[in-house]
Amino acid sequence: MDMTPRWALPLLFAGQAQKEVFHNEALTLVDALLHGRAESADVASPPGAPEIGQCWIVAAGASGGWAGQAGAIACWSEGGWRFVTARAGMAMDVADRGHRLFHDGTNWRDGAVRSDGLYVDDQRVIAARQAAIPNPGGGSVIDVEARTTLAAILSALRAHGLIVA
Repeated sequence: MDMTPRWALPLLFAGQAQKEVFHNEALTLVDALLHGRAESADVASPPGAPEIGQCWIVAAGASGGWAGQAGAIACWSEGGWRFVTARAGMAMDVADRGHRLFHDGTNWRDGAVRSDGLYVDDQRVIAARQAAIPNPGGGSVIDVEARTTLAAILSALRAHGLIVA
């Protein structure tokens, strides 16, 4: 075997010529994957003037220098484009989306934590924190049980950070 099993990083062998080439290739791929950040996951063709170290998750319909690489991570390096095949569990911060994407083994999926809330199965279940709600008070008829229940609900919402205290 001449590559690592998970990320296909090149391995070195005893007596191998030009070991630095293989070692540098492995470091370039590790640099792209470790705490990875992609510029976008919605671009299907290479940008005109990428900076060294910039990466993209290649969108469907890839063309040009990215043809045949849909779903892969494309990273620009001194030697041109490097591609990493996505695998289950891989995650990348995506700059133009403002949140992480993760790979489920088949497709890239939006992460649960996004700038506008928390998502479960792509359904927003918690939105951004809302303004404070005062405790119940006033009125001509006082229902102690209702006020106690409302106060308990408000207390729980405050404790979980869903509304301002």
